Amino acid sequence: MTGDAGRRRGPGEQAVLLVAGLADVAVGTLGSALGVVRGLARRSDTVELVAEAERDLTARGRLVLDRYASAPPAHLELLARRALAERGNEGD
Repeated sequence: MTGDAGRRRGPGEQAVLLVAGLADVAVGTLGSALGVVRGLARRSDTVELVAEAERDLTARGRLVLDRYASAPPAHLELLARRALAERGNEGD
């Protein structure tokens, strides 16, 4: 700790500190990711793991698109369709 924790910093100094902090996080994350990649390279079931990860990501992508891309049908529209279907079944 440098002892200047209570001192007010200028915008330039604050920006430099933020960038340095982000760089530190990025380097730490990259190091962790490389460790995971090395571990995966040693495994004999790497092809299966990649295929499973692809399926998982595809399913997640489908869920996200279903959630945000299309609007759900209106509640009253669903009720009207159900009522029409039941009326059609009454005539049988």
